[in-house]
Amino acid sequence: MLTFRTAGESHGPALVAIVDGLPSNLGFDVDFVNRELGRRQGGFGRGGRMKIETDRVRVLSGVRHGKTLGSPVSMLIENRDWENWGDVMSAEPAPEAVRAKRRVTRPRPGHADLVGSQKFDQTDARNILERSSARETTARVAAGAVAKLFLKPFGVNILSHTTSIGSVRVPEGFRVSWEQLESVRDDKIVRCVLDDCAERMVDEIRNAQKDGDTVGGTFEVVVRDPPVGLGSHTSWDRKLDGRLAQAMMSINAVKAVEIGEGVRTAARRGSLAHDEIGFDAATGRFDRLSNRAGGIEGGMSNGEEIRVVGYLKPIPTLKKALRSVDMISKEPFLAQHERSDTCVVPAAGVIGEAMVALVLAQAVREKCGGDSIGEALAHYESYRAQLRRFAAVPEPAAEG
Repeated sequence: MLTFRTAGESHGPALVAIVDGLPSNLGFDVDFVNRELGRRQGGFGRGGRMKIETDRVRVLSGVRHGKTLGSPVSMLIENRDWENWGDVMSAEPAPEAVRAKRRVTRPRPGHADLVGSQKFDQTDARNILERSSARETTARVAAGAVAKLFLKPFGVNILSHTTSIGSVRVPEGFRVSWEQLESVRDDKIVRCVLDDCAERMVDEIRNAQKDGDTVGGTFEVVVRDPPVGLGSHTSWDRKLDGRLAQAMMSINAVKAVEIGEGVRTAARRGSLAHDEIGFDAATGRFDRLSNRAGGIEGGMSNGEEIRVVGYLKPIPTLKKALRSVDMISKEPFLAQHERSDTCVVPAAGVIGEAMVALVLAQAVREKCGGDSIGEALAHYESYRAQLRRFAAVPEPAAEG
């Protein structure tokens, strides 16, 4: 079983990611992990924090001489902004004057501030927002990069693109190609593959900035060449689409998830909603004549591209403050403004890739097992041989 955990506060000394359950002898590319972290920091509309941080991972355990050991891989990403917050976020006991600095008693609507303070009995929402901050997703992207390294020997690749920002969206029915995805892999603007849409998306963000407001949107994660049969129909918690939906919903500001054309097919008749099945005798492969299901049927991957869409609400931290109530005095106030972004949709796509990679890596580990990457790949090849036998065309019956 592959698992991961993250730890750390937004303005604490560092963030930590721990990935457990990787096989031994897997090639570990630190530069690739750092490039993934850099992709998360890009995107037009990001706030001042990204001008401070230059995220780099330091591997603490689980890797030796460029190969995994089979033990937990732990990684640390330093927060450079920590030097400005050392006294405020110190783990040591502090006098009231220090504890009062940057105290947050006016919760922001749409954030974890108030309900988190109620749940954990805190009168300073700083104790909540530091962990609920999207800064935590830096560690997730590091963990997701490791999952991508694991999936690569199995031929699985994952990328994303922006499909809408505010009222600007790609045309209805547009299907991105893998070549287009690669063309915006490292784009630092909006990561939309259509230039005309990208320009209008930038204008949408600029207009929100001028108004002291924020803007949301959608991104699509695409998985190329996933193995057939990841997940299972046998139990609710093993269904791959359910696991992907939960992972995507866990991303900050994501309020809805779509698999394939799930939203559109809800309004269609069944004859126009499902993917007809074909068989290519030359390649010995069952395929689908369309991919409305987004590569998942009955809770299992069917070999087509897996497509998952995340819907982001506008970031709730606004310069145009909304009404709130002080947690201590109970008096009405305008909500406090923390430094934040105007639009995070391009960055959220990278986070979405990481979460999809982690779910698929878990599913591949379940399917293939193995203590070393060589053993896991041998099990995978045995499974592929089973699929080839299943797809074998019967010999014609002898006459007479």
